[in-house]
Amino acid sequence: MSEPAREAVLEVRNLKKVYATGSGDALHVVDRVSFAVRAGELVAIYGPSGSGKTTLLKLLARVLEPDEGSVLVRGRDVTRLAGPALDGYWLNDLGLMLQATDLLPGLTVQEIAAVRLIERRVRRREAIGRVIPLLERLDLGEKLTELARNLSPGERQRLALAKALSTEPALLLADEPTGSLDRERATVVLDLLAEVCRERGTATLITTHDPQATTVADQAWTLRDGQLHERARTAGPPQAASRTEG
Repeated sequence: MSEPAREAVLEVRNLKKVYATGSGDALHVVDRVSFAVRAGELVAIYGPSGSGKTTLLKLLARVLEPDEGSVLVRGRDVTRLAGPALDGYWLNDLGLMLQATDLLPGLTVQEIAAVRLIERRVRRREAIGRVIPLLERLDLGEKLTELARNLSPGERQRLALAKALSTEPALLLADEPTGSLDRERATVVLDLLAEVCRERGTATLITTHDPQATTVADQAWTLRDGQLHERARTAGPPQAASRTEG
C-alpha cells in the first residue's frame, strides 16, 4: 500500500518578477515559475551568481513583491499579506536561514538561537531551554555560552540553522547555506540540514551556486533565463556547471 501524499506546504504559481535595465529593456529575472514543496521535502534551486535565485527566495520570503503570480504557504497567499498578518507569516510560518554573517556577534550561541522565540514573547529562560536540544542535535551543545564571533564558519552556519528552526516553522528558506564553507564543512552542514528538516517535517528550499548542495535534495532545479529546469543531483565540478548553465 503506497504512502499518502504529503501536504504541499509551499505552492508557487506563475510567479514573475521583471526589472528594467539601463537600456530600457525588461529583464525577466523570474518568469512565470511554478513548483511545490511538500512537508519534509528539500528542494534545491541551483544557479550561478546573477541567475536570479536570491530574487526568487526573497519573493517567497515576501521581502520582495512579485509582479504577477502567487505564493501559497499552507494554502494562504502570502503575496496578499500586509501589516500584522505579514509579520505573523515571518515570525510563525517562515524560517529564514541567511548567510552566517547576519548573526549577532555580541550574543552567546544559545541567546542567538533563542532570538526568534523571544520575539514571540517567550520568556528568555524558557526560550533558551527550548533551543538547547536543537543546538545539541546540531553538535553545538558544548558551545552554548560561547560568543558567536568565536565560532568557526561551519559552526556559524549550524547556528544560523538552529535560529531559523527554533520556532518550528512550516517552511525553511536557506540562502547559500554552504557559501563560505570548504567541501568537508559543507557536507556536514548539508547533511544536518536535510536530516533535521526531514525529521521535523519542515518543507525546505535552498538556493545555491554549489552543485554539491543538490545531492541532498529530493528535487533539484536550475534557474536559467528566469525559468526552472530539472537538474540531475550530481556533485560535478562547479566550473563545469557554470559553463553548462551559462
